Amino acid sequence: MISGLKEVKLVLDDGTVFKGKSFGFPKSVSGEVVFNTAMTGYPESLTDPSYKGQILVSTYPLVGNYGVPSKEEEFGIPKFYESDRIHISGLVVSDYSFEFSHWNAGHSLSDWLIQNEVPGIFDIDTRELTKILREKGPMLGKIIIDDEDVPFYNPDNDNLAAQVCATEKLIYGNGKHRIVLVDTGAKYNILRCLLKRDTTVIRVPWNYDFTQEDYDGIMLSNGPGNPEVYKETVANIQKALKGDKPIFGICLGNQLMGIAAGGSTRKLKYGHRAHNHPVKKVGTDTCYITSQNHGFVLDTKSLEKDWEPLFVNLNDDTNEGIRHKTKPFFSTQFHPEASSGPTDTEFLFDEFIGLIEKYKEAVVG
Repeated sequence: MISGLKEVKLVLDDGTVFKGKSFGFPKSVSGEVVFNTAMTGYPESLTDPSYKGQILVSTYPLVGNYGVPSKEEEFGIPKFYESDRIHISGLVVSDYSFEFSHWNAGHSLSDWLIQNEVPGIFDIDTRELTKILREKGPMLGKIIIDDEDVPFYNPDNDNLAAQVCATEKLIYGNGKHRIVLVDTGAKYNILRCLLKRDTTVIRVPWNYDFTQEDYDGIMLSNGPGNPEVYKETVANIQKALKGDKPIFGICLGNQLMGIAAGGSTRKLKYGHRAHNHPVKKVGTDTCYITSQNHGFVLDTKSLEKDWEPLFVNLNDDTNEGIRHKTKPFFSTQFHPEASSGPTDTEFLFDEFIGLIEKYKEAVVG
């Protein structure tokens, strides 16, 4: 243990206090406390906009040992990150590795947190903390440094997509299929998976009326927060559902398309945040191991009769995707683009492109 480190506290809204040591940027913050059970992938997780407003707990005990990747770009976006900045409010780990080694490491995790003004706390029992979160459900918390107290903060009350999405229309690539990417906090790997499939991606803000654009298909992205907040996005999706152009939703996109289809959502007791969630394709014996990061779930029983479940979670039987019975609309609650995590379901991007090609052929024919 390095000497001279600041003492820091993690305080939960039930009064539980964990004492640890500081790394990263020394400031007090608050947010929803959530845990992720993945063993790797912290650069991707920390830059995932879906974590906006959350204090992230890593259940894997050793974090920081492979540093942080270089800032190399591809397709005009960072190659090894899921956005242009860190989105978590704070990071909680058991053992932080001050030494790091990796062929692609540009700097340490602590230095990166300092650059983004995000605090970290280590040397606490993350096993005990995770058990509390599992037993009590969603909890608010705050990291307190130098006795500078801050109020508790519930990110579910805010429009977080407006804080993390693109602020104007952006265009990537020059492929033959024009895809509107509705950015409610889109991970960059969704962009990458689309661009390497001969597409032009038109990325628009969460409340942009994309129905006025010239497009062949719509991608509804992941994102943070309570899906019931994004009423303008839902209204635009409802307009698109009246047409026949293919739509593919991921994570929050699954929930928003479900709401647009007459459904409702609820908050899970503790979210799905891991690399190893098993899902089953409804009506088959086919299962996939998936990467997930969500705290809300769609109630499929509330959907209109033209819709049906597409995937189901084998751990808790919650919804993992829906599809329209006759139109080319489908979605997944899990992340087929992964990054980080298994890429077993990336083929769904190929199926989306296939639906677009089929639609275009029908229009021409």
